[in-house]
Amino acid sequence: VQLQACGGGLVQIGGSLRLSCAASGHTFSSLALGWFRRAPGKEREFVAAIERSNGKTYYADSVKGRFTISRDNAKNTVYLQMNSLKPEDTAVYYCAARAGGVYLSEVPYDYWGQGTKVTVSS
Repeated sequence: VQLQACGGGLVQIGGSLRLSCAASGHTFSSLALGWFRRAPGKEREFVAAIERSNGKTYYADSVKGRFTISRDNAKNTVYLQMNSLKPEDTAVYYCAARAGGVYLSEVPYDYWGQGTKVTVSS
């Protein structure tokens, strides 16, 4: 599976961005998908995930109510809509995929995108 993430950039505090991650090389609908991020000087952490079958979503407490993960199986793409952005959201964001159920840890994910950088600044 190849994953290509895009949509990062510089945004002001309180602004919005939508990240996209296009997948190829696998039946997209059979993949559980996740977004993770690595802030400067920190380890990579879970942000959001979406199940392959029923579309159930999961979020880190730090982004709940502000971020929304969604998937479009017809376009082989997963999205992360980020609203009310804060400086602490500044990080490189990675999409990830696995053939199976969702995990809220990065370890079980087999496929990773290259990362897209998000900077939230005043």
